[in-house]
Amino acid sequence: MLRPHPAVLRRLVDEYEALVPAVEAAHARAQTPRARDLAYTLCVSTGTRDVGRALEVAHQWLATAPAPARETAALAT
Repeated sequence: MLRPHPAVLRRLVDEYEALVPAVEAAHARAQTPRARDLAYTLCVSTGTRDVGRALEVAHQWLATAPAPARETAALAT
């Protein structure tokens, strides 16, 4: 199975986790369209069918992902 790039996966997780408390605080059971889109993308990216499980898998993958390489100012130019 292909895995998403850790930076992309981190962005998806962070954005979803930032949106969910706002929805829950408003006592709204239905998610916002953006939260639904993020949940779907997380599920597809992790090969799961439940956003809770998708977040678990994403956190596991991110914990074992290699540290991001530092960008160099002069990249062979």
